Amino acid sequence: MNWLTNAVLPKIQALVGREMPENLWHKCPACGQMIFHADLAANHRVCSECDHHMRLPPMERLKLLFDGNVVEPIELGKPTIDPLKFRDRKRYSDRLRDAQSKTGRNDAIVVAHGTIEGNAAVIAAFDFDFMGGSMGSSVGEGLVRAAKLAETQDAALIIVPSSGGARMQEGILSLMQMPRSVAAVERFKEKGRPFVVLLTDPTTGGVTASFAMLGDLHISEPGAIIGFAGQRVIQETIREQLPEGFQKAEYLLEHGMVDAVVHRHKLKETLGRLLGLLMHPEPKADVVKLEPAAEKPVSPPAAPAKGDSQTEAPEKPKA
Repeated sequence: MNWLTNAVLPKIQALVGREMPENLWHKCPACGQMIFHADLAANHRVCSECDHHMRLPPMERLKLLFDGNVVEPIELGKPTIDPLKFRDRKRYSDRLRDAQSKTGRNDAIVVAHGTIEGNAAVIAAFDFDFMGGSMGSSVGEGLVRAAKLAETQDAALIIVPSSGGARMQEGILSLMQMPRSVAAVERFKEKGRPFVVLLTDPTTGGVTASFAMLGDLHISEPGAIIGFAGQRVIQETIREQLPEGFQKAEYLLEHGMVDAVVHRHKLKETLGRLLGLLMHPEPKADVVKLEPAAEKPVSPPAAPAKGDSQTEAPEKPKA
């Protein structure tokens, strides 16, 4: 973007007589196309040139899926501040404050309820901008509350992971969120309501190893990276070259780990249709029973008339 910053932007500023915002243009990470920020937002952060699906903030995701763009988030508890007094290059408490200031939320998950094409649903969406969407104690608590709310409202549960996995700064407390989230969704599934996982880029680590692969349906956005360990780590471990597109949504679809890869513009329509089939399996109209048709009596064949030329005379016995 140097030519934009150093040449184009100063000329525009001189023309309009005021400073222009730095985020006016976005560069597609896949094809390098420069996209005007308003056009990108109107297209739900999908590149108009190559159709690359960029990461979508959780509130934009919820507005995209819920009917009428109406989002009703629920209150989540405050995160546990640095339970292990963890520090690497920076204190964990400082990292939390920075992420909270950057995103405007307490942790890496948003839980809301509403309807999708008329079907009641509770959605838990991860925020990758909050420490890589890592799953700590508060994220695990958010998943448990989402499952309980869906059970109370007799609604479908939809989880939208976008995460690098467990949050290392919380150690074993973070790892315990894996069985905790699994127990929550299994308890919910016992009620007979659908549990759908909408896999987005990226879904990796402990998130993939827990609830993200336990859905009744697994739907993914195009090009999403889905896996446990990174591709480089796997190649160094098995000492083999991995296939082209390994861990991408389309590769997983071919190998049966994903049920469908759906374009972002068609997600709401697809989810609404699937939820309607799963939550209301009964027919939409009264079933009309058809009476079996009465069988016509079969008349016996007519006896041949006397003197009929076609009737052969019986042979006389030979002497």
